[in-house]
Amino acid sequence: MGYKIFVSYKYADDSIYPLSNPLSRFPFNRSTVRDYVDKLESYFDHTNNIYKGESDNEDLSYLPEDAIWEKLKDRIYDSSVTIVMISPNMKEPYRSERSQWIPWEIAYSLRETTRGDRTSHSNAILTVVLPGRLHSYNYFTEPFSYQRADGQCGSGKDPVFSIIRKNMNNKWKYDSSFFSSNGFFLISTGDESYIPSVTWDDFINQPMYYVKCAVRHKEMILNYKICKDVEDDFSWR
Repeated sequence: MGYKIFVSYKYADDSIYPLSNPLSRFPFNRSTVRDYVDKLESYFDHTNNIYKGESDNEDLSYLPEDAIWEKLKDRIYDSSVTIVMISPNMKEPYRSERSQWIPWEIAYSLRETTRGDRTSHSNAILTVVLPGRLHSYNYFTEPFSYQRADGQCGSGKDPVFSIIRKNMNNKWKYDSSFFSSNGFFLISTGDESYIPSVTWDDFINQPMYYVKCAVRHKEMILNYKICKDVEDDFSWR
């Protein structure tokens, strides 16, 4: 039996590696995150899994924001797995996190919501890190403002929203061995984080393996200190 999968992403972010004709010189050949989602949706269409996100030919722009949000909540409520596509410019500068869609989609995915006699429990959540324009993942693997093992903080831009960061390295009793040699977080599908992370290149070779890693964490949710709230922090400037 497959999973009902919702995908959260920054639709028009084009600061990523092009999926087609990668040897073409930028800026003449670009991809957006939606192109990656299309590939993911096509994969799910050929499996027992059900894609619960919006389709590329589905226009919600004519609706007011409240109506769009209600539609998104319905789809998240009826899903069991949320995949968050991480891209270099997923966070909008000079806007609070509370005013952006992705943190709310993650928060709603994590909450237990009751409608009538049915309760939707916390989703399994997986972050898939997309490659930057030069096919590098450094924007995610570099320290940014993550806390180091020595208790200090790295400098620079934090590529993820607070609600994602707070659900990484959040096992009640974690093994610090997953830190890299310089003390910063690694991309990891280990059990130390409720929200595991994987690069696109690894993920697309065996998507269901990584989805099941996230589902395993959901089954062990009591082992994690879960943050379900969107903070009023401003994105990096």
